[in-house]
Amino acid sequence: MKLLARFHEDNLLGVRFALNVFVGASLLWMLLRLLADANPIWAIASMIAASEPVVRNAVRMFRARIINVLVGCAVGLAVLAIGGTNEWKVPLAISIAVLVSSYVVRIQTMWRQAPINAALVIASGLAQHSKLSGIEDGLQKVGEVILGCVVGLLVTWLFSLLWPMREMPAKPEAQSAKA
Repeated sequence: MKLLARFHEDNLLGVRFALNVFVGASLLWMLLRLLADANPIWAIASMIAASEPVVRNAVRMFRARIINVLVGCAVGLAVLAIGGTNEWKVPLAISIAVLVSSYVVRIQTMWRQAPINAALVIASGLAQHSKLSGIEDGLQKVGEVILGCVVGLLVTWLFSLLWPMREMPAKPEAQSAKA
């Protein structure tokens, strides 16, 4: 009985989130596998990270993720473009991305995305043993990440129209964790 009461108390947010990611993952899988013959895992992971059952939260996550993805991509491309391919560029690029994200952009939500995307771009160059191929592959992966974020926000918004939910106030333990 307690489980049923808690299920109702949480206003089915978990079910809504599960449906969001199911629909988003299905869309990305079909889109990228059928149209682009690409592995959709980066897009799906990004869609999950950008998805939220509450639209206001999804918009906040989307904005933070996109900005930090672009920072990481820019840093990775800049570091990859300078000189040849070298393993030491990975720690250099991720460190620069952390500094830019921390002290220039200053959006702590999703700030780990900047070094992750810088590493994606640099690793693509190392795997391809070619600066140009690495830049192309890195940009493709970053494009998939951005596509996943867009799909996550779009699916959240569509579900909010089809299945409106009241926003739950923050629980006391969640508030004390923020302090």
